[in-house]
Amino acid sequence: MMKRRVLVALATALIVAGTGTAQTADPLAKYSSPVILNIGASIDETAKFPEGDSPENSIYTRWLKDKYNIIIKDTFQAAAADYPRKVSLAIAANDLPDAMVVNDVQLRQMVKAGLLQDMTQVFAQSAPPLLKLAMEKSRGSASRAATFNGKLMAIPSTTVPDDGYTLCWIRKDWMDKLGMKPPKTVDDIEALAKAFIEKNPGNLPKGKTIGIGGPQSGGQLYGDFLINSTNNNFAFDPIFSAYGAYPGYWVKGKDGLATYGSIQPETKAALARLASLYKKGLIDPQMAIRKDATEGIVAGQVGIFFGPWWHGYWPFPDAVKQNPNANWQAYAVPLNASGKWVPHTGNSNTRFVVVRKGYDHPEAVLKILNGLDKETIAKSTIRGENYPLYMPVDFPDGLSTSYEAALAVASGKKKLEDFQTPEYQYYNWLQQDIQAFTAIKKGPANKMDIQYWDTTDKTWPRTYSVMVGAGAIYSSGAPLGAQIPFYATTPTIEARWTSLKKLEDDTFIGIILGGKPLSAFDDFVTRWKAQGGNTIISEVRAELASQN
Repeated sequence: MMKRRVLVALATALIVAGTGTAQTADPLAKYSSPVILNIGASIDETAKFPEGDSPENSIYTRWLKDKYNIIIKDTFQAAAADYPRKVSLAIAANDLPDAMVVNDVQLRQMVKAGLLQDMTQVFAQSAPPLLKLAMEKSRGSASRAATFNGKLMAIPSTTVPDDGYTLCWIRKDWMDKLGMKPPKTVDDIEALAKAFIEKNPGNLPKGKTIGIGGPQSGGQLYGDFLINSTNNNFAFDPIFSAYGAYPGYWVKGKDGLATYGSIQPETKAALARLASLYKKGLIDPQMAIRKDATEGIVAGQVGIFFGPWWHGYWPFPDAVKQNPNANWQAYAVPLNASGKWVPHTGNSNTRFVVVRKGYDHPEAVLKILNGLDKETIAKSTIRGENYPLYMPVDFPDGLSTSYEAALAVASGKKKLEDFQTPEYQYYNWLQQDIQAFTAIKKGPANKMDIQYWDTTDKTWPRTYSVMVGAGAIYSSGAPLGAQIPFYATTPTIEARWTSLKKLEDDTFIGIILGGKPLSAFDDFVTRWKAQGGNTIISEVRAELASQN
């Protein structure tokens, strides 16, 4: 592991050099004869395929056959929640499909076992411009994440860093009905949640209002550096960061050196506050046993929850169908004691497409990853996540560019043509975002309440997410907290992390739910350090020193 970054610069140079010396053949050309690609497929169980369709025979797979002559076959299918286990079983059995999407830990396992195709030259010769520019715009983070001993062993996701921020989503229609203002602090959030429950602006049966929604049973209380550093849904990351706590991440200690956020006194203070909120009935009382965290949101019972910018995709479409007046708005809160919003960020490269060693057409995955056809998406009744080898590919400033451009055009400050110049041609969603916002948004450009939107339009989930969710980030300035951007592993992490994380999760959920006293935190810290934590801290510090 410690060697993985030694030759990253060489790998990056190879990738960039390849950009200038690529084959003259069109990397996106259609194969003259069919190419079969067997994949591991993550299936959205809620997707309703048209009659006669299936994950293997869908609008997406037919488009790939027509566009590139690529025939998709599913070696295995798994629901999103079970997909990582299926991948791990395939790795353990050395029985891999031709290609699949894996996480960072699984990628390292496969590299160590020598199971993967070296993609360095394939990428240099066959990657389409969008992928190459996305890698370059990541300023080295994407290539570092997928490079081992100078070789590019996977194609990394290139998502916007904004996915790491967790926002506070609030039923603004409830807040307006009570004549209350958007909260700024944890105290304000507590007061708002209490008012939602006691004054019942949703006119719900007694006892049905949930002040603050939480994660479902088995869900995460907060993100973490190793597996889920972005897109953490319904968890309590903002409450922790308001206390200067970053559990699950690496932070600077008082000595200026890296230490683990979960063992810091700020985390203990945040846990005490969460326990208090839960004891007062302000956090979902059914959190520990609830099977689906979205059910209360969709049913119109939840007033506040925490999540990323993209909740317009899910679960808001269902929530708005149930209640067209459900005015969910995002806020960059709570603020810390200094009046600043200091969220943690996340790893922009958390998913990877890998190709098994020996597959005859590794360049096929690059054609697939070139990007979903927008007309196909518009015609589809199933979510884009059902696209084979689905993995986000975007520029770091993709969201902010869409947000600013859409506002500028809608307010008359600029024209659509201003964003059709060459420097914008590879922004995957830019043109659609501008046109969708100007088409389905009613009223003044800066009024984002639900009554100003055509929620029946197919572009609404994406456009609402960008303009309301991501818009809350950009209007705040998004200053970062004290987190150290370390998302790798070490020998002791690989050996001990499962048991250490279980110790952490059991302790923290016990404290919040009241089953354990707050003093259990101190016992956790002692045990965590003794059971390998101190060694891990030393290894992380050594790795960071080697990077510097």
